[in-house]
Amino acid sequence: MKSVAVIGAGPGGLTAGMLLASKGYQVTVYEKQPFIGGRTSAFHQDGYTFDRGPTFLNMPHILEEMFQLADRRLEDYIELKKLEPMYQLKFKDATIDSTTDQSEMYKNIETVFPGNGEGYRRFMKKEKEKFEALMPILQNKHDSLLDYLQFKFIKALPKLTITDSLHDQLSTYFSDERLRLAFTFQAKYLGMSPWECPGAFTILSYMEHAYGVYHPVGGVNKITEAIVKVIKEYGGEVATSSGVKELIIEKGKVKGLQLDSGEQVFADEVVINADFAHAMEKLMPKGSTKKYTSDKLLKKSYSCSAFMLYVGVDKKYDLPHHTIVFSEDYRKNVEEITKKKILSQDPSIYIHNPSVTDPTLAPEGKSALYILAPVPNNFSLIDWEHHKHAFKKLVLEQLQERTDFKDLEQHIETEYMFTPLDWENELSVYKGATFNLGHQLTQMMYFRPHNKQKEIEGLWLVGGGTHPGSGLPTIMESARITTTMMAEKHSSMEVRSV
Repeated sequence: MKSVAVIGAGPGGLTAGMLLASKGYQVTVYEKQPFIGGRTSAFHQDGYTFDRGPTFLNMPHILEEMFQLADRRLEDYIELKKLEPMYQLKFKDATIDSTTDQSEMYKNIETVFPGNGEGYRRFMKKEKEKFEALMPILQNKHDSLLDYLQFKFIKALPKLTITDSLHDQLSTYFSDERLRLAFTFQAKYLGMSPWECPGAFTILSYMEHAYGVYHPVGGVNKITEAIVKVIKEYGGEVATSSGVKELIIEKGKVKGLQLDSGEQVFADEVVINADFAHAMEKLMPKGSTKKYTSDKLLKKSYSCSAFMLYVGVDKKYDLPHHTIVFSEDYRKNVEEITKKKILSQDPSIYIHNPSVTDPTLAPEGKSALYILAPVPNNFSLIDWEHHKHAFKKLVLEQLQERTDFKDLEQHIETEYMFTPLDWENELSVYKGATFNLGHQLTQMMYFRPHNKQKEIEGLWLVGGGTHPGSGLPTIMESARITTTMMAEKHSSMEVRSV
């Protein structure tokens, strides 16, 4: 039985562990934190439960497929609720509810943005074609340029719309700038500007409008909890409070791990799910990688970060599960985050109000709210200890002025603030870039760190820092790609040994 050590109990590492354990591998997942899930974890405070990072699941069939590959049924572990409407989008002078009901969405658009309904219908038709062409690429390995000679790659390449940005693409469908932004804000999932994000990523908005968004009862953290259960059912282990200090590498092959405790553990294969750049900088023995040295990591492009405010309030807000408040000058706000790297005085804000859907997250009659404002990553050198309280005040003022979450501050019973410095220092996220490496064309597909590391035999990657990229479904796809390649490697070794 081949042994596999997985570094990091985030969704990518856990999915890889589940798939490998179900194939008969001896799997141990090592997690530095005392809890599982990484950015997809929960924390509990004064009777309230908060998801730390992701707050919804889209494309649930991908998660279902992962469980099926492990000979399990997702519905035996998690209850999913489809959200309708998916979210409410608030501009200074317009509000629209987004739904997967296409006739209803057409009416909503025509009511708020007259004359743009037909653009929505064209969007759903053309983006469906793009999505179906690009999915085989996203689900395929990209460790050789020869992969691009396959027919499915050649067929899909024109759909990449390499010369256009996401915003350019949406301009071909919608004449109203606010509506374009309503279909481009998903670029924030990648931590990028819609004016710089490649046009291929129109499929992000399409995926939501086609497949919907779902809330797991108990929070998104229940996904990682469920995967841990399956790993253990197959005899695998998940060791929390077991940080890895360094990889053990001999003659170009990984042999195992040196733990923070000083213990050495050995394995046939090692899968890294820790934040990519952090892992390359902190876990690789000196001189073991020429491709990802500290100097080269500094030159890569990274996503923005997120200022987080988790609050327990002593009332219920009968408001949408997800609300997104757009800055009055959204482009200026995005440029302040991604280019100028300064704190905006007019931030865009996302409010997660899950208690309207799920009563398990807060005491009866109360709400667990999650408030996020995209902000620069730590290349900005912002002094968060100095600025965080003023920025929190600004965010709460914006909610008071521009949403129906009125008098929120007067109802707060408990709160927890989390800044980009906390993402870096407490959760080992490189430069606090919460959405990992950027998704510029120079950092996509073949040009993204490969699932199988070529410099070091037996070393693999999963998670947002490798192909296909950030986002829960794509992170799970990274685990499927990596574990499939590993199984193929061992299968071919067995054939050669016969």
